Amino acid sequence: DNKMGSVLQTAPNGTTLFPAELTNELFNLVRGKSSLAKLAPGSQIPFRGETAWTFTLDKEIDVVAENGAKSNGGATMGQVTITPVKVEYGLRVSDEFDYASNEIQLGYLRAFAEGFASKLARGIDIMAMHGVNPRTGSSSALIGNNHFDYVVSQLVEYSSTDPDSNISSAVALIEGNEHEVTGVVMAPAFRSALAAMTKGSTSYEALYPELKWGANPDSLNGIAIDTNSTVSFGSNSDRAIVGNFRDFFKWGFARELPIEIIRYGNPDNDADAGDLKGHNQIYIRGEAYVGWGILVPDAFAIVRS
Repeated sequence: DNKMGSVLQTAPNGTTLFPAELTNELFNLVRGKSSLAKLAPGSQIPFRGETAWTFTLDKEIDVVAENGAKSNGGATMGQVTITPVKVEYGLRVSDEFDYASNEIQLGYLRAFAEGFASKLARGIDIMAMHGVNPRTGSSSALIGNNHFDYVVSQLVEYSSTDPDSNISSAVALIEGNEHEVTGVVMAPAFRSALAAMTKGSTSYEALYPELKWGANPDSLNGIAIDTNSTVSFGSNSDRAIVGNFRDFFKWGFARELPIEIIRYGNPDNDADAGDLKGHNQIYIRGEAYVGWGILVPDAFAIVRS
């Protein structure tokens, strides 16, 4: 008898889902491994997506006399539709897994969930930063223009000898639009360039010793930071993204995570691996629905070489 169904959930529509005890673990792992998720709070989003509204009061408050006439304050409203995209990851395992005890099955699924979370976290960054399919590295029509490289027009030319001034220039652009900076995500090369800076042309004392030896502190100069190769993914020339991630980058998951156990055929189209049944294998495929939106593009700037 197949015991697999005993450790999985079933949604009202009949979809098979990750075990409940693993779902929260996966979300926590994702938040710990994605730079964007680290710098911006996540939230649950519906499968159909949601609309995020921006509301800007255009003028200052008005002083009026008792019984005096009031003038128009004015407001600008905008909206960004956050539409989840479906992503998947799968792998082959021995069909012995199909008949193992619940405890062993949960162990397999926990290991799979941890790996899936790591890839999912990295994928969120790659998709939202660059608009590409993480597996192929090609632009994704499903993502379209919903990514930093497209919507952010404030650019700073990268200087490998003075990356500190690059951040200052990016901050100036953002503050010039009356936004605050809450975070910086940087490529490893940018972090290394900062770590190499000294306090003067005749000094050997590091300007940022906390960045030495590949260290990745949570903050620098009072600003949240993170270092991640996703910034410069593929042949991308981005070196750092600076901005108000806390207020103006929104992301989230649809809470239910489908999982599929496939026992026949060649679901990963792997000509070398061949048919599952012919090789005593099963295929575990996890799916997730993740969405994001960049609400105010001029609250960000990109350092680019």
